[in-house]
Amino acid sequence: MNPRAWWRKTWGRWGPRRRLRVVTGDSLPGRLPKRDLVLARDDDEDWCVGMLCPCGCNSPIELLVIQEATPRWDVSVDPEGFPSLRPSVWVQTGCRSHFWLQGGRVRWCA
Repeated sequence: MNPRAWWRKTWGRWGPRRRLRVVTGDSLPGRLPKRDLVLARDDDEDWCVGMLCPCGCNSPIELLVIQEATPRWDVSVDPEGFPSLRPSVWVQTGCRSHFWLQGGRVRWCA
């Protein structure tokens, strides 16, 4: 395993957990926070979740959570306030990262 991959996996497992921030509107802000997820909510309807790619490339990732979308993701928050996403996130272009977000932690797929 190369040093960058080792560091990414270790930081994802033991670094600070991600939190969920909610913004008003049907789109994400132009600038996403370094670690946290952003949920765009308009009139009590969740639209999308955004985050910067956890691999370190800092590419923005936007995931639709509205019922009508295909594909779509489900976002949930545990009692401690840490988010989870279902299904996994697989970036199809660029870095091609593939991971789960569970309890605010990134779990990399092999």
